[in-house]
Amino acid sequence: MAGGRRKGIHFSRLYSFSCLKYKLGLEHSQIGEKGYSRVVYCNEPDKPEQLQLRYRSNYVSTTKYTALNFLPKALFEQFRRVANIYFLVVACVSFSPLAPYSATSILAPLVVVIGATMAKEALEDWRRRRQDIEANNRKVKVYDKSNTFKDTRCKNLRVGDLVKVYKDEYFPADLLLISSSYEDGICYVETTNLDGETNLKVKHAVDVTSSLHDDNDYKKFKAIIKCEDPNEDLYSFIGTIWYDGLQYPLSLQQILLRDSKLRNTEYVYGVVVFTGHDTKVLQNATDPPSKRSKIERKMDKIVYILFSLLISVSFMGSFFFGIATKDDIHDGKVQRWYLQPEHTTIFYDPKRAALAAFFHFLTALMLYGYLIPISLYVSIEMVKVLQGIFINQDQDMYYEETDNPAHARTSNLNEELGQVDTILSDKTGTLTCNSMDFVKCSIAGTAYGHGVTDVERALAQRNADVQHNIANLSSNIQMSTDDITDLGKSKKGFNFKDDRIMNGGWVNEPHADLIQKFFRVLALCHTAIPEVDEETGEIDYEAESPDEAAFVIAAKELGFEFFERSQTSISLHELDYGKGRKTDRSYELLHVLEFSSARKRMSVIVKNAENQLLLLSKGADSAMFERLSRKAKDFEAKTKEHIRRYAEAGLRTLVVACRELSEDEFRSWEEEFLNAKASVNADRGALMDAATDKIEKDLILLGATAVEDKLQKGVPECINKLANAGIKIWVITGDKMETAINIGYACGLLRENMEQIVITLDSPDIIELEKQGDKDDIMKASSESITNQIRKGRSQLCSSEGSSISFGLIIDGKSLSFVLGTDQEGAFLDLAVCCASVICCRSTPKQKALVTRLVKKGCGKTTLAIGDGANDVGMLQEADIGVGISGVEGMQAAMSSDFTVAQFRFLERLLLVHGHWCYRRISMMNIAFGFTLFWFEARAAFSGQPAYNDWYMSFYNVFFTSLPVIALGVFDQDVSARLCLKHPQLYEEGVHDILFSWPRILGWMLNGIISSMIIFFFTTNSIVHQAFRRDGSVVDFEVLGVLMYTCVVWTVNCQMALSINYFTWIQHFFIWGSIAFWYIFLVIYGSFSPVISTTAFQVLAEACAPSPFYWLATLVVVVSTLLPYILYRTLQVEFDPMIHDKIQRSRLEGSGVESSGDLSIQHSRTIGSVKDKSRYQDTLLVKQ
Repeated sequence: MAGGRRKGIHFSRLYSFSCLKYKLGLEHSQIGEKGYSRVVYCNEPDKPEQLQLRYRSNYVSTTKYTALNFLPKALFEQFRRVANIYFLVVACVSFSPLAPYSATSILAPLVVVIGATMAKEALEDWRRRRQDIEANNRKVKVYDKSNTFKDTRCKNLRVGDLVKVYKDEYFPADLLLISSSYEDGICYVETTNLDGETNLKVKHAVDVTSSLHDDNDYKKFKAIIKCEDPNEDLYSFIGTIWYDGLQYPLSLQQILLRDSKLRNTEYVYGVVVFTGHDTKVLQNATDPPSKRSKIERKMDKIVYILFSLLISVSFMGSFFFGIATKDDIHDGKVQRWYLQPEHTTIFYDPKRAALAAFFHFLTALMLYGYLIPISLYVSIEMVKVLQGIFINQDQDMYYEETDNPAHARTSNLNEELGQVDTILSDKTGTLTCNSMDFVKCSIAGTAYGHGVTDVERALAQRNADVQHNIANLSSNIQMSTDDITDLGKSKKGFNFKDDRIMNGGWVNEPHADLIQKFFRVLALCHTAIPEVDEETGEIDYEAESPDEAAFVIAAKELGFEFFERSQTSISLHELDYGKGRKTDRSYELLHVLEFSSARKRMSVIVKNAENQLLLLSKGADSAMFERLSRKAKDFEAKTKEHIRRYAEAGLRTLVVACRELSEDEFRSWEEEFLNAKASVNADRGALMDAATDKIEKDLILLGATAVEDKLQKGVPECINKLANAGIKIWVITGDKMETAINIGYACGLLRENMEQIVITLDSPDIIELEKQGDKDDIMKASSESITNQIRKGRSQLCSSEGSSISFGLIIDGKSLSFVLGTDQEGAFLDLAVCCASVICCRSTPKQKALVTRLVKKGCGKTTLAIGDGANDVGMLQEADIGVGISGVEGMQAAMSSDFTVAQFRFLERLLLVHGHWCYRRISMMNIAFGFTLFWFEARAAFSGQPAYNDWYMSFYNVFFTSLPVIALGVFDQDVSARLCLKHPQLYEEGVHDILFSWPRILGWMLNGIISSMIIFFFTTNSIVHQAFRRDGSVVDFEVLGVLMYTCVVWTVNCQMALSINYFTWIQHFFIWGSIAFWYIFLVIYGSFSPVISTTAFQVLAEACAPSPFYWLATLVVVVSTLLPYILYRTLQVEFDPMIHDKIQRSRLEGSGVESSGDLSIQHSRTIGSVKDKSRYQDTLLVKQ
């Protein structure tokens, strides 16, 4: 037998709720019916009956394409874009006589562009394919015909196979647990990849198979499983197993799901039930919601505008062409004799001028098609992919402690990072570490613990008398500097400092017996497992939650060390205050009544060495105080006061209590509880709750614990920077209002000079109505209360207009449930958007998603949601941008996000640096080239004759101008990363969409039109009546085309150079290289036969290059074209500079960059007017 068997721990006797031994229930009667028809022959995958069922193999594919469907599917994806459809139609029409150029010249660029995009799709899909290959070829131990477990590949698993999985391995399919290394067949499973939770789940084999611990036990093992068909429900399973002629029920407790991991268990045996895409994790695999950035959506509108412009220009040209064609024969006289209109084709027939104009319209659509940049989408996609790589490689967003870099999971939303208006954040694990430290406690009415929390420090700063404030909030005990220093050396999970009870000092306290019981409860009331390091002898604990681990560690540090679990006992090294030394004590563990969100408490029943039966409990104050004995309330008031104080300090509290049971009471209760547990009635859960309620009563209060979930490093500074950048921040948490408010102060979300608007339904009137239970009255009163509170908040805002007072809005979950989905949504949002910060308390995961949707749709601005747990997934997918924290609560949020970071503080750099750069880079365009064609057409009587050679036009967007655009989009920086962080106000240019607004877009279009006019008219007028060659010949059609095209290439690339703020050698290489490539292309292409090169034959070598006029004209025209842009930028920087202009000027002048505040004041006029307009639009949106 491989591996040792874990003896002694029969957890099936302990887990009273999760590992239940119950009979066949009503739900099992559905077996065999529709939806419950799956049959598995255990250890007989080759049985004919099994093979006839033809279940799926375990081969998994997550790729988008296959070798067979790649071509048709990828082509379909490409031609969903309007521009590509247009160019495909043009390419098809180009084979007709209507085409103004050869079919090859338009087809080749289309093939290059679509081919490049398809190659990118293929590369991304190949990466997914490699991951699939790795998963499919993972080695698995399978029981074969030789009665031994042998290695096979995961993809070869079949339904019915018996497999053996070892500790820390992933389950290769959905398995039925047969047995484990523990005697009673339990095992521990980590489901991080499924639900994001890191706490371990306990699974339990069916009793009749749990004794099969040896490989040899499976020689004759045969069984039949009948169960539900494949479905996506992770939290239920219905089935039965026939074994040795008897039928036994199966539940989720016996199922090991694919991609979950075996933990704290040496090995398990299991039978494959679901394989491949039938497994529950893959049944849940859904494509993330398709998200497109606002700039990308605006790009579509720009393309539509260019299409409209194309149609307008084509129609205008066709109209004038029709008039000119009709006038070719006037009163019997031929006007344009050289066209021979009396013998022409239909395309120039004066007698059918309208039809000729229509055909000319089709020709013009192809001729002016270069107004639509064919490489636009490819260039943008390449830029975004490269931007994503830079985000991934940013060392300043790498978290060394967990070896987690930032990761752009999608490249579609890079520029959206620069336009975020509202951030919606989770608290636990996002703003905090989700790593609990035991810092304070209250025992017998006395507060212990000198530690000062982050929240307390924030509260102290709000109070003028800092020392007095800290003293009050730290249990009225002064803390020396040495103590503070010692806190830095605290053990993980334990940040407690108080000499009165540390190092055995508690034995001298007045209530030493109660202190002993208090820490004994912490050491016994849990489900943790001790793990001893064989080298050091140190004991670590594997607990179901960070809170539970902190309690066990605290008990250990204070003299009650939990070190062993045996079959039915827990053993402690415990300090005996009577004897003054440590002794080993063993407690018989009889029952564990587990914690649940409904019960809000956990209890254990143990028997000590003196044969006393003890009920030990811990739970939320709301569930525990009502269960206290009337005779044991001596220090209840003091404990409640301490709990309130701890909550104000941002601590999470639990009440600790116990009581002694009589033997008769316990036996009577146990019989009732076991009967309830074995019941198969619909009210089984209610019977069990009633049984636990009977035993968990008349408790004796011992005290309360307080654990701290520390703020992550840099959170207050990050929030301050984001607020200064004009970003509104909402925190949506499940915490109490007091805790959430104080965490808000600690992280800087709420500030000293900020007024609070609180919306809550915890008023005495509402509470009284809830006790009476009249739902209609409760609904009416709650609605009226919320309406009045919102109205009062609006009046507070109105009364403070014109002042510098900012507001923070706090609303509880109960109020939020009344607001969402009602006619009060608009009023609430109208109030919330006017506040600097919003905190939603006691919120459910569904409310998180609904609030995010409300903000996104109501404001019409970019929203970003950030969270770390499975309960944040809805919020992340609902927001415009979802950022996942790859933290303690697993990877579910990270896997559902668009970007991942390891710490909240990295959001500052992700937005203010990368977001700002990415937004700024995607904001320039030029249409100079397309309009030179139009002006030439007007000069040529709209004849349809192109001004340029076919291949000049084809290569324009693909080679001569696209690479500099990509270089600008990837490398340009208006200011450095350091200055982006120093001046967060710079980010407001993106929040208010200043750089990609419609005036700016139309301005770039106008610049292109003006540039085209200067190039065409300056070029044509400069060569009229001028000798071009030494022999006195003038410019011909071919030379004119080369001269204009040269000016266009120089102008576009030089304008790009003028737009670049930060040059690298790559940008120099692409810009000047593109210009050089134009000349190289002319030489190479011109050297081909005239049949191939047509009008480009030797045009540079023999005509243009030898002529000084060509070079002089190029210089004059290019400089003249650039002058309007240079003049505009000079005037703008001088008289109406934006904030980045001021930073650049200060940097160049060497006088040191002005302070952030100075720049903010100077820039207030530019941004202020935009803000006012935005607020007005927000209000209109809400009112509508």
